[in-house]
Amino acid sequence: MSKYKYFEFIEKHTAALGIGIAIMVSLGGLAEITPLFMQANAAKPAGVEPYDAVRLAGKDIYVREGCYLCHSQMIRSLRAEVERYGPYSMAHESYYDRPMQWGSKRTGPDLARIGGKYSDVWQIQHLMDPRSVIPASNMPAYPWLKDALVDGNDIQARMKVLRMLGDPYSDEDIESAPKKLEGVTEMQAIVAYLQGLGLHRDAGQTPTGDTP
Repeated sequence: MSKYKYFEFIEKHTAALGIGIAIMVSLGGLAEITPLFMQANAAKPAGVEPYDAVRLAGKDIYVREGCYLCHSQMIRSLRAEVERYGPYSMAHESYYDRPMQWGSKRTGPDLARIGGKYSDVWQIQHLMDPRSVIPASNMPAYPWLKDALVDGNDIQARMKVLRMLGDPYSDEDIESAPKKLEGVTEMQAIVAYLQGLGLHRDAGQTPTGDTP
């Protein structure tokens, strides 16, 4: 008999095909749904808070400009990576990231521990003219961020949606967002986002680094 006899049987019998499809769809559904119940019962990570209005705006700019295409935010538990970038990444650090920014490519360095490593002035100069601080850099410049203002109403709307998805934003957080973002440039927002990366590996632990 053919080694494909079982496939032939399923293809020739509608009922068997339907049962097979139902089983596979059920297994796929369980794989998607089960983690949601596990997340609902999981304890909230200590020391990790949702993004404030400014950093949330910065994260959106980070995604919009495609920074995740060249930078990862996932330090693996390999000796070479830990020695270069710092302590390996923990799952709870990305608790409020939607979507995750782990990335899959490193044209530039990993940014999971970039927060506090350099000064705001350095970060701004690097975004304005990367090669002025790192001559070998192939990163593009983002000078338009310096003058573009953040849309506070847009961020307020995003916070409302994120609260529906489970982020613990209070009414005050949402109502005050437009005021907190008045006059804030996209450059200031993305720098605030970068300066917050890696600050919550352990509750109350802040990474340190040299400021050029």
